[in-house]
Parts: sequence; structure tokens; C-alpha cells
Amino acid sequence: MAKAVREAGRYCLSFTAAGLKPELAAVIARTHGETGNWKETRALVLERNALQTRSLASARRLETELRQRLQLLNSDQLTLLAEGSSDDRLAMAWLAVLKRIQLTVELTRDLLLNKLQGSDQQLRRSDMTGFYEAAEQLHPELQALSVSSQKKVRSTVLSMLREAGLLEGKANHSGQLGTVQRPSLSPQSLALIGEDPDLRAGFLLKPKQRRATP
Repeated sequence: MAKAVREAGRYCLSFTAAGLKPELAAVIARTHGETGNWKETRALVLERNALQTRSLASARRLETELRQRLQLLNSDQLTLLAEGSSDDRLAMAWLAVLKRIQLTVELTRDLLLNKLQGSDQQLRRSDMTGFYEAAEQLHPELQALSVSSQKKVRSTVLSMLREAGLLEGKANHSGQLGTVQRPSLSPQSLALIGEDPDLRAGFLLKPKQRRATP
């Protein structure tokens, strides 16, 4: 299995080609179930226009981004994405995002989880601005983006947080973006998230406590 991008130390910033897209991710996962091969999966998805895009160029961009995420899932996670409930598809699509996009891991772990565990669960625009400004100090590739690309990154991340169920409510003129909440997870999804503390934090879950050895 390919290594997650988060191990590389640099942010993956190409993800704006696709939002969370759980239904389309499930289409690719089901196609991979047919082929068992990612190269053949790509060819078949494009041949069928399975992602229902208007142009081949759009299909290629969308397929590439979604596939690069899904290649980081294991076989059980892919199966649940392909065959599970709508909540399961959301969870596995978000898990794939967390495995590929370190920015989302740090945002949920360092900002949203602290919000949820504190006395103020309201996420504000100023919170996000502070997070991104701090992230830019460690990741010059984020700072090097054009203003329009920075806006696209922030907009896509915020949209994925809402769709994944981590943020409820609409943004308002006072700067509030919504209420931080833990997403709905089935026992199957919870089991497949595993014990990785970063991935658990991505679902606003505390690290799993290890049993003391007798």
C-alpha cells in the first residue's frame, strides 16, 4: 500500500480538484472491486464516464485526486466504502482524506478537537485564520500559494468538514462558521479507523487507551 502523504513532511495541496465526494469515491471503490488493479480501475472509470463529468479533462482530474486518496485505504476500508451505508461512505471518504492530506489532520487535531473538548464549540473565521497563519510558518508551500489558491484550499477544507459531519450550521455575518461536533460513526467504521491517534483525532475521537499489562 502507498505511504500516506502526511509522512512526507510537505502538505499535499492538489486536493482542491475534488471535495469529499463520497458517492463518487464509492464508484471508484466498486470499480476497483471489479478489477483488483488501480491502473485498470482508472481506465474503466474514464471509459465509462463513471464520474459523470462533462469533459474527459475534468474526469481525469477528479479521478486522479480521488484515486490517490483511495489507494491509501486498506481492503476492508475500500469494501466498506463500496458497500456500506451513506454514513459509512462519508466516514471512509473522510478517512481517505485524512490519510492523504496532512493539513486536515492538523486542523482537526489541533483546532477542532480542542474546541470540542473545551467550553466553546463554536468555530469562528478568526480560529481558522489563526490556524492557517501558524501552519504557514511551518509549511512555506502553503504560504507560496496565490491568494486565489489559498482561498480555494480553505473553502474546500471547510466544505469537507461540513460534509464529513464535523461542523454543523451555516456561516453567519458575525464570523461564526458553525458548531464543532463529532460525526456519526457506525461500529464498522469505528473499528476500521483503528488506533492511529492522528486518524482518531480526525474524527474528533480521543486516543484509544491501551490496557495496562498485568
